[in-house]
Amino acid sequence: MASGDAADFRLSVLNPGGRDLEQYFDQPADLDSTTHPPVNFHAFAACTRGSVHRATENAIEEKRPILLLLRGNFRATERALVECQTAKRTVAVALKETGLHQIAEQLRDCGKLARFLRIVPSADGCIATTPEAAEIFRRVRAKRDADTVAFIPTPYPLEDKVWDFAVPPNQQSGIFIGTREWNVPSRNHLAALLLAREICSESGDPVTVFNLDGRKGGKLLEELEFPPGKLRVHDKHESYQNYLREMAKHKIVLQLDRSRVPGQVAGDALLARTICVGGDGAIERIAFANFCGEGRTTAQSKTIALELLKNTSARATAIVETQWRAAERLSFQAIRKQLAIFFSRIADHS
Repeated sequence: MASGDAADFRLSVLNPGGRDLEQYFDQPADLDSTTHPPVNFHAFAACTRGSVHRATENAIEEKRPILLLLRGNFRATERALVECQTAKRTVAVALKETGLHQIAEQLRDCGKLARFLRIVPSADGCIATTPEAAEIFRRVRAKRDADTVAFIPTPYPLEDKVWDFAVPPNQQSGIFIGTREWNVPSRNHLAALLLAREICSESGDPVTVFNLDGRKGGKLLEELEFPPGKLRVHDKHESYQNYLREMAKHKIVLQLDRSRVPGQVAGDALLARTICVGGDGAIERIAFANFCGEGRTTAQSKTIALELLKNTSARATAIVETQWRAAERLSFQAIRKQLAIFFSRIADHS
């Protein structure tokens, strides 16, 4: 396939033995569908009108390039790689969990590390959804061509009006906490809540948080003693679409994550057409470079947040600018082109 054939490029994403059902993205997404939304690794299939599989033979039958996910103990991935290459498919591998803490957790097991060190050099190429994961792949594939490893961020359907949850800036209100995991230290969920409480006290803007930890999480929130009536807590799972609708009502999304993740919090903020402040995920660094936590102190993030909360005009301008940047680098069209070029390149090397 020539690098210019992005419009015709389709990708099969294979998560061998995974829990997600087979899914085909050859038709426009149905917002009310109960299937997996076109985000994370499903988005790589969705942006190319491709498919997601958990059975290796089904991915092979598609007769398309395959993005093979490294998950679990990597045994299923290693078997799938052999089967795909025996069938003469072009295969790139990617870590399913790519936060720095997640990579460290996976590769501290000797068996997993050994399999990782066999799989990564054997694949035709590697796709990393963070720059940090790309560096790891490059070092493991030291003897292979450098251009067979690519950092390609997870795409978002920004050009699809179905996934536009915009609320006019003058109708947005308050702060939405983007994290909700107390038990992952690098998420800094408590620090984000403390910062939100401080901003709330100074600005008067209310704070919304999702608590999915039941009574324990509720008690932790009570200990923080937000100003009366200023903390709104959601304690039930919402569909992805309703979650985005809730996020879109807010002036900013606030987080202090230091996990170097792909950046779904920021990606969600893009679909909600609001601004993500703080965090150091890949999407944050691309789309929200002027507002993310990269190279900034918590005090600096607070100053940024306060300015966005009080200045509707500045916030409206920021939304336009971040959406433009994301359209250039993170939209389905942009990432489809990157994928087509990359798979064409590694096919030539194989």
